Amino acid sequence: METCPSFSSASGISFYRYELQPPKPPDVFLLKFCCYDRRGILHDVTEVLCELELTIKKVKVSTTPDGKVMDLFFVTDTRELLHTNKRKDEVSDHLKAATGNAMISFDIEMVGPEITACSQSSSFLPSVLMEDMFHLEMPDERPSGVVTSSSVSVNMDNSLSPGHTLVQIICKDHKGLLYDIMRTLKDYNIQISYGRFSTKQRRNCEIDLFIMQADGKKIVDPSKQNALTSRLQMELLRPLRVAVVSKGPDTELLVANPVELSGKGRPLVFHDMTLALKMLDTGIFSAKIGRHLVKDREWEVYRVLLDEGDGLPVPRNKIEEGVWKMLMGWE
Repeated sequence: METCPSFSSASGISFYRYELQPPKPPDVFLLKFCCYDRRGILHDVTEVLCELELTIKKVKVSTTPDGKVMDLFFVTDTRELLHTNKRKDEVSDHLKAATGNAMISFDIEMVGPEITACSQSSSFLPSVLMEDMFHLEMPDERPSGVVTSSSVSVNMDNSLSPGHTLVQIICKDHKGLLYDIMRTLKDYNIQISYGRFSTKQRRNCEIDLFIMQADGKKIVDPSKQNALTSRLQMELLRPLRVAVVSKGPDTELLVANPVELSGKGRPLVFHDMTLALKMLDTGIFSAKIGRHLVKDREWEVYRVLLDEGDGLPVPRNKIEEGVWKMLMGWE
């Protein structure tokens, strides 16, 4: 398996940079969906879009005082057929079946790709929360209240293969584990020649990867080894960031994940978030997805304002834990 080339970093390991003609970006469509509000309806709509292979790039959801919900989904179509009336009718029929009499109106129109562009501003979060959520270095000790995976062991060995560096990873299994490893190695321009994956008791995984740099050589520089080891540990300890915070008198759920240098975001995050909230019987008042540049890295940030009409049905820490477990596949 081979990854792509890139830009240089302070660690000495080059990152991905697309040298050739980039592929044409997929068409972006604005899906407008209005319905009567009920608990869990946002997840029901999101589940339909995922089943129909529509990729959600950006979302804006708001609830009106008269109990109606306006959902704005900026999506791309894996099948590349959303410009056709047949495909639009298929989406409409599936949404109608999932929401029943709650559906009021539905419309799809093509928009420009710039609508999903990354925001250069990072002033959207308090500075203290920014430091906790988007910290990229391995801490000496795990901060209290920060949701992470269990311990991760990453070791490198150059003695077992004449042409490859062996990376040995021991960690707890989670949803997207191989994705997190592969996207990190891809961003570091590392080629994988051979791999072995095994799952032990209690979801513990052992992964052996024989890797090389883009020039076909082992990773022998200690600084490069340390940089890659540290990044793999961090990406597997905290593949996503989850926090429940106060926003004035309201409560907001924040979930963030790093965007690949190729521009791709993590799959199914919004689907799993809304499913977790539905299972926790927690309503959603508003929601939006955006991309932000934080500390020279692009992040996909999901912000959900929780519905506290009759108070939250579960404590904040249980919401944070429930969303985290759903995203990690531990529910």
